[in-house]
Amino acid sequence: MKVMMINGSPHAKGNTYLALDEMKKIFEAEDIEVNYVHIGNKPIRGCIACGQCMKKGKCVFDDDVNATAKIFEEADGLVVGTPVYFASANATTMAYLTRLFFSTSFDKRMKVGAAVVVSRRGGSSSTFDELNKFFTIREMPVASSQYWNMVYGLKPGDASQDAEGLQTMRTLARNMTFLMKSIALGKEKYGLPEKEEWTATNFIR
Repeated sequence: MKVMMINGSPHAKGNTYLALDEMKKIFEAEDIEVNYVHIGNKPIRGCIACGQCMKKGKCVFDDDVNATAKIFEEADGLVVGTPVYFASANATTMAYLTRLFFSTSFDKRMKVGAAVVVSRRGGSSSTFDELNKFFTIREMPVASSQYWNMVYGLKPGDASQDAEGLQTMRTLARNMTFLMKSIALGKEKYGLPEKEEWTATNFIR
């Protein structure tokens, strides 16, 4: 089984990395293949709503979004880690996820999603909610832990002192592993749920 881990922090070895690495150790111990992608230091621009992805099958901006789309397609689970900026995921993470989810047409149903947020103090809950919305609009089950998926720290390395936060990451990884394996067994026995043709209803007629 495979899981894709996205680090949206501009710092390669900062506190977001420490949180994700705690999960990575559990995944590897459970024989889950980890594809780790660091996008936080990349120049990723936002979606311009050009609609070209619907014709081309990929985003018109040929950057890390297109380069990593296949990793997402082949993954059984997706972990998104981000620092908190003004009670939100940072702009790079949001631009990447918006374009990744919109420009890819492959079926994302039953891939397990998990959001990981790292902050100095406040804004974690709103950021956690913000990331989970990407999963729930694509029929992706959301993995939970013993607490909301948050780790605290300001200076690089501070997260290593957040014992509860790191335990939350380990629990999250174990729960996510269980979900991915259970869904794989369910798909093998029952297949995916019936899919209706999408009915689009606009508020303005």
